[in-house]
Amino acid sequence: MPESNHQKPLDTATFLRIRKWYLLALAGIALTIIVAQVLIQMHLNTQLNDSRVINVAGRQRAFSQKLVKEVLLLEEASDQENRQRIISEITQTLAVWKASHHGLQSGNQAMNLPRENDSEILSLFQNLETHHSAMVQAVEIVLSQAGNGTDVLKEQKTVLLENERHFLRLMDNIVNKYDERSNAKLQNLKQKEYFLLAFSLLILLLEILFIFKPLSVQIRNTIAGLMQSQLKSEANAQEIETLLLEKEKSLKELQELNFVIDNAALFASARKDGSIVFISKKFLELLGLERTELTKPLSEILTTDEGQQQYLKEVLKSNRKNNIRSEEIEITTRSGEHSWLDISIVPMHQASKQQSILILCSDITERKQNALKVEQLTQENFEERMLQKKIQASQIVEGQEEERKRIAKDIHDGIGQMLTALKFNIESIDIDNKEKTVEKITYLKALTADLIKGVRTATFNLTPPELGDHGIFPALHKMTVELSKLTGKNILFENRADENIRFDTLAETNIYRVTQEAVNNAIKYAQANYILVTINFKDDILSIVVDDDGKGFDASILNEVPKNSSEGGMGLFFMKERISYINGRLFINSELGKGTRVTINYKTYKMN
Repeated sequence: MPESNHQKPLDTATFLRIRKWYLLALAGIALTIIVAQVLIQMHLNTQLNDSRVINVAGRQRAFSQKLVKEVLLLEEASDQENRQRIISEITQTLAVWKASHHGLQSGNQAMNLPRENDSEILSLFQNLETHHSAMVQAVEIVLSQAGNGTDVLKEQKTVLLENERHFLRLMDNIVNKYDERSNAKLQNLKQKEYFLLAFSLLILLLEILFIFKPLSVQIRNTIAGLMQSQLKSEANAQEIETLLLEKEKSLKELQELNFVIDNAALFASARKDGSIVFISKKFLELLGLERTELTKPLSEILTTDEGQQQYLKEVLKSNRKNNIRSEEIEITTRSGEHSWLDISIVPMHQASKQQSILILCSDITERKQNALKVEQLTQENFEERMLQKKIQASQIVEGQEEERKRIAKDIHDGIGQMLTALKFNIESIDIDNKEKTVEKITYLKALTADLIKGVRTATFNLTPPELGDHGIFPALHKMTVELSKLTGKNILFENRADENIRFDTLAETNIYRVTQEAVNNAIKYAQANYILVTINFKDDILSIVVDDDGKGFDASILNEVPKNSSEGGMGLFFMKERISYINGRLFINSELGKGTRVTINYKTYKMN
């Protein structure tokens, strides 16, 4: 098989793959760098030519102005030496000006001017040619006839001045055109540079996606595979070690089996007549005997109690069949200790007429003692629970009695006093004093209204008619409305159930009382200004939540049970008892300064 078809090692394959992609990526980056350098060098050469052209074109304007200035100086020169110097300068300036003008169009190697191929710039030079030729001709005339008088000089000066303005304007257009062309080349180079930059970044991105990312994934998978292999190897080594230990343990157990049976197990074998054939050392230690004392039957060896001995004889004799029999027997040792044995009697040598038996025993004394202790603890626990129930029952009765006292006190202090005041005011009415009579009748009306309000409040607190007639939802709504009117607190009711649902009468009564107690606690003790009662029924669970913005309390008192009503906290205790009585659940969450939330959950099926 060819070598290329062989499966390569992981390190070789990884190295070859990385090398291939790295070479491609580096070649791409190197190519972009080379292209960028070529473009930059070409642009620099072009830029040098353009700079030279712009520089020469700009000097043409200066040369034109210099020619005019020198002609003017020649006109003003008085001595011959000065005129010859100016003529020499004009000749030199004219030569450079004409050569530059021709070089800008046709090129000039001496001046490093390339040949102009732009038709638009050549067109501008054609427009400029008339003025340039006129100025050149005027200067040449000035030079050729410099000694013939000032009339020729003035005439040519006028020609120069007339054409100079047009020459400068058109030359400005040519210079601007050169500048625009140079800027266009620069922008083109920028675009190419941006393209090369984007191409280089793309190569780097592809290198990340197709080299670094796959390489990291491959390295991670390789490490994971190595770790799995390591864990598997460790597991195999652990398993092998466990097997070796088990093998050694089995060998050791086989070697020590006889010793263990003799020293740890309670067993004995006996003949048909009850005489002992063999008894283990552990059994002898339990009975407190020596092997020299094994001359008596097994029933007399096992216990010193005569009644227990007679029972054991009957058990051993009755085991005539081949069935295994088990018994739990109490024995009394020679030292007088009482022990319990779980005895299994196994028949042996069943084909022989001289049948013997094997007795396997387990010491269950501790188990029997523990069972007795469990029974005692169960009895004590039952008695304690009964005592707790009695205490709770007495607390409930005491709470009911306190509620009756409170109702009687409210009627006596409220309704009773108002009735007394009503009676005294009626008796004190003097018909003859009409003015006083009108005042008393007005007061009696207000007192009667307060009396009616008090009676309504007392009867409402005792048994609201809405609870029996319409159910828990309207009753709680009525309660919040009435308590809001009586107390001036902001007590709101929100019903999130889809319909008015009736429940068991006992459940409705207890839920109403617990909710009423929660609202009253928020009013009396929490000093809440805002109380919200929310009802919801979903998935056969009635949920009532009472939220308040009161001062809250320490939640640790929820785990305490007050001994009597004078200690406080009986309201919470009775709320728990009522909800527990209907198999509901009560949750109370409170934080000091943050208010209290009481949640009542009751699972049932709605009544039709």
